[in-house]
Amino acid sequence: MAGPADHSDSGSGSALQAVFEQLRSAHTLSLTLASPLCLAVIALDRYLSSQHPSGESYSYSYDLTITDGQWRMKCQLADSLTRWVRTGSLRCGSGVLVSQLSLFHDETRLSHSYLRIDGIHSVVELPERLLAIKDVEKIPQWCQDYVTRSDGPLQLSRKYYLPLWINDDPYGSVWIPNNPPPDVVIDVSRITLLADLDAFFHSSRRPLPLLVRILHRSRIRYYGKPGQNIDFPFQVYCEVADQSGVMSMVVWNDLCPEWFNRLTVGSVLYLQHYSLKHSYQKRSRPQIHTLSLMTFHSIEICLNPRSPASVVTVIPPKSVQPQWDLPDVPYNFATRSEVDSMNSNQACDVIGLVTYVGRVERIRSKEKTGPEKFWAYRWVHAVDGTTDSPFILEIFSSSQPEIFNNVCPMTYLVCTQMRVCQTGCSVYLTSSTETQLFITGCHKKQPYVNEPKVKAFIQWTKTLKDSVMLRRTAVGGHYCYPPAPPTFTPITNSNMTNELSITAVAELKGELESLQYREHRRVAVQGYVSAVQYHTWPPQPEPPHNDQQEGVSVQGVSDTGAAIPHSTKDEMTQSRRETDSTSPDSDITVSPKRRRVLIGSRVHRQYFTRSKMQYDRYNEEEEEEEQPDEGEFESEEFEGEDEHTSVRQSAVGKETDQTSQVPDVQQAASHPAASWESRVWPLVKQQVADHIGCGRLDQESIPEKFHFEDREVLLHDLNLSPARWNPDLTSQTHRHTPVACTGYFTLTILGLNQTAAVDVLFVPVVSSDDPRAAGVPHTQHDNSLLSCMSSGRLCVQPDGSCPAPGSLMSSAPQLESERVVCIVDLCLLGERRVEMICSKLYRTADVCQPDSTQ
Repeated sequence: MAGPADHSDSGSGSALQAVFEQLRSAHTLSLTLASPLCLAVIALDRYLSSQHPSGESYSYSYDLTITDGQWRMKCQLADSLTRWVRTGSLRCGSGVLVSQLSLFHDETRLSHSYLRIDGIHSVVELPERLLAIKDVEKIPQWCQDYVTRSDGPLQLSRKYYLPLWINDDPYGSVWIPNNPPPDVVIDVSRITLLADLDAFFHSSRRPLPLLVRILHRSRIRYYGKPGQNIDFPFQVYCEVADQSGVMSMVVWNDLCPEWFNRLTVGSVLYLQHYSLKHSYQKRSRPQIHTLSLMTFHSIEICLNPRSPASVVTVIPPKSVQPQWDLPDVPYNFATRSEVDSMNSNQACDVIGLVTYVGRVERIRSKEKTGPEKFWAYRWVHAVDGTTDSPFILEIFSSSQPEIFNNVCPMTYLVCTQMRVCQTGCSVYLTSSTETQLFITGCHKKQPYVNEPKVKAFIQWTKTLKDSVMLRRTAVGGHYCYPPAPPTFTPITNSNMTNELSITAVAELKGELESLQYREHRRVAVQGYVSAVQYHTWPPQPEPPHNDQQEGVSVQGVSDTGAAIPHSTKDEMTQSRRETDSTSPDSDITVSPKRRRVLIGSRVHRQYFTRSKMQYDRYNEEEEEEEQPDEGEFESEEFEGEDEHTSVRQSAVGKETDQTSQVPDVQQAASHPAASWESRVWPLVKQQVADHIGCGRLDQESIPEKFHFEDREVLLHDLNLSPARWNPDLTSQTHRHTPVACTGYFTLTILGLNQTAAVDVLFVPVVSSDDPRAAGVPHTQHDNSLLSCMSSGRLCVQPDGSCPAPGSLMSSAPQLESERVVCIVDLCLLGERRVEMICSKLYRTADVCQPDSTQ
C-alpha cells in the first residue's frame, strides 16, 4: 500500500477537496481510499444518539471536526469506531489516518447531508504541515451544496451537545452565561408566601407570584434517553426560602439552559406562572439545620417552559429591600479539627488552602436504565491551620466546570454541603448533589465572606511562609482513598455495595477491555505471588538497540495495553507480518511508529496493524500559563489578599528554580534492579495460557511537585482530555519532579488454577510528602516486603531510620506458597495506557469467610 495521502501539492491545495471530488464522482456513497488520508482532529462533540435503543454501547454519537490545513469540516464518526474516542485514543490535537468515508443523506429533511468516517487506519502524531496550524478558527469551513454546514449536532433531531466525558455540566452556546441582571420594577403588593402555597395546591386558583431567595442549588441532572421526544431533557432543583419557610423549586427542560447559570446561590427571584405538584421524596436534600424556618416537603414549585410558561426575574442585589425579610444563605463551616468528631453523613462547609490536587477520574454510574453514564471526580487536600492534618476531599463535578477544572495548589477553596464519611480510622469529606465550589477568583461578593470561620482562616493565611507551603504541594499520580480495611471479607450480597467480590485472574482481561478513558475500577484477585521485580525510579535511559534486536520479539500487547496471552501469539505474529508488508513508507512523516513496552526485563515493540487498530502515542497538548486574579474579597479581613497572593507567586517562582528536571520516563525503560521467583513459577509459567502484563510504571502514576509557572500545563494534564484543540499548546512542556518515589515493584500474581497470571505494580509510600500518606494510620511492622504490601508503606523505625525500598527484596522468599488476595486499582490513562496498581495485599490470616446467613 502507498503512504498516507497528502494532496497538499495538488492543484486544489486541499486533500479534503480532492477526496470529496472522488466521493461525488463515485457511483456509490462510500469511498475506500487507496492510501489513508492524514487529518488533524480539532474538535470532538458528543450527543445522545437518536438511532439506537437505550442501554447499548452506541447510545452516544460523536461529531469530529477535522482539517487538512486548508479546509475544516464536521463529520460524524461511525458507531463502530466510537470506542476510539471512549478509550481516549482519538483525541483533539491528534492525527487520524482515515481509510474509508461515506456521504450520508438525511431522507427526512431537505438538503441535509454530511460526511461520515467509516474507517480509521490508525491515530498518529501530526505531520509538520498540520503542526504549523496556529489558529483553527481562521481555517475556512467546508460548505458545498451536498454537505451541510451546521453548528449543532449533525443528527438534527438533537439540538445540543453534551460534555465530552460526563453529562452533568453545562456545555455549548445553548447555555446562557450569567450576566448581571438588568434593573427591574416589580409589584410586591400582590405576592404570596411559601406557607400559603398548600392552599393554592388544593384549589383551582392560580397561585400568586413569589419572592424568594435561593439557598442551595443542585448540579444538573440529565435524563435523556434514545427515542425520547424532549428537546432539552435537563432538570435542576433549588431550595428557595422566604420569611415563612423553605421549599424545593424544580427547573425543567428548556429553562435549564436558559437559567441555570443565572440561578446562583443567594440570588433573589420573582416567580410568576409557576405550577405546584407533589414533591419527589426519594431525591437527596441539603441539610439546613442552622436556619430556624419550617421546611415544606409535601409540595414543590415547578418552573416549566410551557403549560404554563413560567416567568423568572432575577432581582439585582442593589434592588433587594430589607423589608422583604428574606433569610440569608445559611452556612455551617467546620474546621479540620472539628471534622473528626462529626457524625458520618453530617453536612458541613469547609474552607482551606489547597496543597494537593489529584487528576480527574471517572466512575461508572450504577443506574440500570438509560444510556451509560459516568461521574467525574478528583481528590483534593486542603489545610486550614487548626491541625497538621489536611481536609481530604472527594469532589465530584458540581456543574461548575470553570471551577472544577481549575482547582490547583496554593488557592483558597470553599466547598459547601460536603458530607462526612467515617470509615474505621479514616475520615474524609465527599461532595453531595448540592455542593458548590468556589476558588480564588470567585469569592468576591459571596454570602460566606463574613462568616467568622472564614475570617479566621484568612487571618491564618497571612501568617504563612509561602516557601514552606509550596514544599507541601503536589499534583496528580495514583491516589485512592480511603485505604482498604485491615481484613478482607468478599461480597456475598448484591446489596452490599461497599464490599468487593473476587475476580478470577483469567477474567481480569475482560475488565481491562471494558475500561473507558480515565475510568477507575477496583478489583480483588486471589492467588500466589510467584515473582517480584524491583525497579528504580526514575529509570535511566537504555543504550540504543539496533533494528535487528528490536524486531526479534513482538510479544504483543492487547488493546488494553496488557500483554496478550500465549494463545494469541501466532495471531500477533501474523498481524506483524501484515503490518510489515502494508505499512506506509518509512519516509512519510506520519508513518506508524513502534512503541517500546517493558514487560518483565525484556524490551518489546508494539506495531500498528490494521487488524488490531493499534494507536500511536502522541504528546499530550499543554496549556499556557495564566496568572489567577485573587483580589476579590471585600470585607476588611480580605483586603490584603492581593498583596499576599503576589508574594506567594513570587515565592513559587523562586522555589521552582531550585528543582531538577527528570528524564521523560515514557521513552526510557529500566531493567529490574533485583528480582525473585517462587519455586513453582519456572515450572508453570510456560503453561500459563493468559499472562496479563502491566508494563513499566507510567509517569502519570507518580505525584509530582507543583510549579506555579507550569500551572496551565499541569491543569491540562490533570483534567480530562479537552473537546477542542488549541495549537498554541503543542510545544509546551513542563518539568516533572516526582514526589518521594525512588522505586517500585512488579508483582506477578498466579491464579489458583495456574492457568492465568497478572502483573501489577506496587509503589510503596516512603515519605510523609507522598499525598497517599495523609489520613492513613501509621502502623508499626517489620519492614518485610509482605508487611509493606499489606500496609502500603515503609515503616519508620524507632531510631528514625527508614530502609530503602530495594532492600525489601531480601525478604521476598517469605512470599513462597503464601496465598493472598490482592486489591488492584485499574485506570485507563488513555492512549492505550492502563494503570494497574496494587493498593493492598491480604495474607491468608487477614481474609475472613463471608457470613453464609447474609
